[in-house]
Amino acid sequence: MKLFYTGLLWLICAVCLAQDKTHTSYLDVNYFSGYVGLHNDEILHLIQEHPQGVIVSWNKKTFGYEDWEQCFGYPDLGFSLAYQNFNNSVLGNNLSVYAHYNFYFFNRNLMLRIGQGMAYNSNPYDRETNFKNVAFGSTFMSSTYAMLQYKKERIFDRFGMQAGFSLIHYSNANVKAPNNGTNTIAFNVGVTYNLDEENLEYQDTLDRKTDRKFTEPIKYNMVFRGGVNESDLIGSGQYPFYILSAYADKRINRKSAVQLGADVFFSNFLKELIKFRSVAFPEENVSGDEDYKRVGVFVGHELFINKLSLLSQVGYYVYYPFEFEGRTYIRAGLKRYFGEKWFGTLTLKSHGFRAEAVEFGVGLRL
Repeated sequence: MKLFYTGLLWLICAVCLAQDKTHTSYLDVNYFSGYVGLHNDEILHLIQEHPQGVIVSWNKKTFGYEDWEQCFGYPDLGFSLAYQNFNNSVLGNNLSVYAHYNFYFFNRNLMLRIGQGMAYNSNPYDRETNFKNVAFGSTFMSSTYAMLQYKKERIFDRFGMQAGFSLIHYSNANVKAPNNGTNTIAFNVGVTYNLDEENLEYQDTLDRKTDRKFTEPIKYNMVFRGGVNESDLIGSGQYPFYILSAYADKRINRKSAVQLGADVFFSNFLKELIKFRSVAFPEENVSGDEDYKRVGVFVGHELFINKLSLLSQVGYYVYYPFEFEGRTYIRAGLKRYFGEKWFGTLTLKSHGFRAEAVEFGVGLRL
């Protein structure tokens, strides 16, 4: 009898564990080879051989046990480790880590992966020993990669295949000059291996009509951002910057909200650049007394993915006392909610393809 109860207890535990299981996982390994795109004439001398490398990833599958998983077609979440050999002694090699999402289309045969992370470069710019490397001004930098590929799992037992194209971007976002960065465009081919014997069943419990009618009242956001950056003048020095932002957002459905707001920029590197230009280039008629502060207005979009959001904003400087890379600016990045009101942000601000700063922020949504 004691043995019977012990066996029954184990059976109950096993059933409970099976019921609690809401995800499975798999590994994929991709080899890639391609070329560095010429996005800036200053890196023309660095484009020589074809870079190549490998990306190893762990992925967690979702099956719709939470509403947001069903909204986005059961995406994967995961982490990637990438190694890239530029086949160029000036550029060196890059080792990077990412967090990523996989989104699926066309009956889950087409996968789009978007990853954001950090990279380490083995041979950054050095004034004396490596002055030709105007792409990477620092050892550590940010990196983004996108991968679009055809995918087929479990072709043989737990093994599958995938192939497609990748774009890998490296930049330190002007934390330190020089910062021309690189964009690698590559073809990749890889294998997948499922770590679980079987997949779970996809849940389809979301009321689509109710989901389309989902809305919220207008919310008001206040954000403080900061960081350090440097002008494009090599050796001009790194200075802190601060940004105060306020905006309203309106949730138009479960996935999206539109934004309208304003930024006030306190960029100390710009103060130093104004002083330098007034002395070094007198023909530009810069007095040195110009205000380094700027004020911009922007419109934006927020894509909600569980507690994480993707931000995209386009702004225009309405107060612009000193000419610096144009009056239009772009901000893109991540927003992470902690509870109902507080959030943190990690964003990149740029003027076209020229990055100005990586912004770390904290905010309140009321």
